Amino acid sequence: MRTIKGPALFLAQFMGDQPPFNDLKTLAPWVAACGYHGVQLPTNDPRCIDLKLAAESDAYCQDLQGMLAQHGLEITELSTHIQGQLVAVHPAYQTLFEGFLPAALRTAPPAARQEWAVDQLKLAARASQRLGLTASVTFSGALLWHTVYPWPQRPAGLVEEGFAELARRWEPILNIYDEAGVDLCYEIHPGEDLHDGASFERFLDAVGGHARANILYDPSHLLLQQMDYAAFIDLYHSRIRMMHVKDAEFRPDGRSGVYGGYQGWVDRPGRFRSLGDGQIDFSVIFAKLAQYDFPGWAVVEWECALKDAAVGAREGAEFVKRHIIPTTARAFDDFAGASTDVARNRSILGLG
Repeated sequence: MRTIKGPALFLAQFMGDQPPFNDLKTLAPWVAACGYHGVQLPTNDPRCIDLKLAAESDAYCQDLQGMLAQHGLEITELSTHIQGQLVAVHPAYQTLFEGFLPAALRTAPPAARQEWAVDQLKLAARASQRLGLTASVTFSGALLWHTVYPWPQRPAGLVEEGFAELARRWEPILNIYDEAGVDLCYEIHPGEDLHDGASFERFLDAVGGHARANILYDPSHLLLQQMDYAAFIDLYHSRIRMMHVKDAEFRPDGRSGVYGGYQGWVDRPGRFRSLGDGQIDFSVIFAKLAQYDFPGWAVVEWECALKDAAVGAREGAEFVKRHIIPTTARAFDDFAGASTDVARNRSILGLG
């Protein structure tokens, strides 16, 4: 068994216009002072990484890693959540996702937007390879999300065609990641066609069980769907290559439940919370991941409708440190064991 690496911090929610949050060079010492050892970089933010340059230049990658190493930090993974979302967008959502695009592409036709997104994913594969990373996280995008509730009734074959098209878009990208030796981990997330175990299985079947199609495990999204987030690990541990450590709570009442009644995050029955403030049992999660030899980092993704981000970041580092299990190299009852003796074993079994 391996000891989970960490803690690390996903920087997407911390980048901003004010120092030290407006540049990775000034943010790095702040992250280190909070108690983190790694950073997960959003590749859509040039203040964190020049993705094109990272895909092309070993020198740039070495300089980036060297700067972080000065603060005791390393890059855990690259994130293409934003770009992955744009690989598959239903027309109803094109306007809503315009803000995810470079300004020059916001009036471009859908095909041009998708082409840009695919190119971004390919750049991230090559950048990950140059940085010596073994996994990267993304979103699947969604062609079927508007049909997630089965009313009006879905026509026969609709879901199958939706996943077939999703596979056609993603399989060439997965092949690029395979060439780079990098796992592409889909964050299982409402709003994406890959939002639970059943939908991930459909996708995996559609891409022929592709070895690089894997999972970023985030229990908060499972809790808010009222799934068994611990059993999810038992089912899919062989595909879980990344994790976000994020808490959540679900407080249904007589007015609303899982769907939330169009309310904002503060008032929704299901909402994200800072680590330790929600309902998720992370002791069980860390134990299961240790049991299944999880190979990655414990990455804090801070999202909370109530608590200050800086406070949540500092508390999150300590929370993860308390939950990481230093795995044992030997069984606790080894002291009572005996050397192998075939004759004795056969005697114990009554075999003479």
